[in-house]
Amino acid sequence: MPNTRWTLVTGASSGIGAELARVFAARGHHVVLTARRRDRLEALAREIETAHRGRAEIVTADLQDPKGPDALMGEVASRGIALTNLVNNAGFGLRGPFAEQPLDEAMGMLAVNVTALTRLTHLALPGLLARGDGGILNVASTAAFQAGPNMAVYYATKAYVLSFSEALHEELKERGVRVTALCPGPTHSEFAKRADMEESRLFRRAAMSARDVAEAGVDGFQAGHASVIPGSSNVVGATLAKLLPRVVTRRAAGRLQA
Repeated sequence: MPNTRWTLVTGASSGIGAELARVFAARGHHVVLTARRRDRLEALAREIETAHRGRAEIVTADLQDPKGPDALMGEVASRGIALTNLVNNAGFGLRGPFAEQPLDEAMGMLAVNVTALTRLTHLALPGLLARGDGGILNVASTAAFQAGPNMAVYYATKAYVLSFSEALHEELKERGVRVTALCPGPTHSEFAKRADMEESRLFRRAAMSARDVAEAGVDGFQAGHASVIPGSSNVVGATLAKLLPRVVTRRAAGRLQA
């Protein structure tokens, strides 16, 4: 029987997104790669098709544009692709006091990290429910477990992604659709460079490779977990964030992001 499993990965041009696409392709999925940088996507598509003999389709999209999610899903449908999985990886962060950040950047974070993720999820669900298989992997962060002074908007967006994903996990698990939140800690990627995170104390102490994060995420997603936290130190940190008073965890996060 021919392979009919298609996985759409947003933010696939680098970092965790590119590695998630590689992992799904290595496990027998065709992939749809989307981001803004077509040259990066073309290189990754060639690599995947050569290494794994599956198909890799490219759709450029700007998810900060309010029309971006609908245009992306419309293009996927126009190619006759029925998705098995949606991976909402696209997102970005910005480090520094909120009052000193450009407002457009903060609003862009909300548009990509929250609004586009929510809209893509809603657009994908009818097909997934009709199929009764597959699911949605949303990339959150260990930032989701506490407030984050000096990255206030980013931490808040990831708290939304985790809460949203866990709620959908419960709503949909009896209907054959998996929903998982991947919660990586500091990870070596272009995301970290853009967010100016590489010089933070937190990043210098505990950064993982994007490949290790992706492997752990796909493993947990395929096992049907509601959330996945890669790395033992990140598990400890997330557990402490749940147990300690919020005043303690937010002060600690602020110091680590300083």
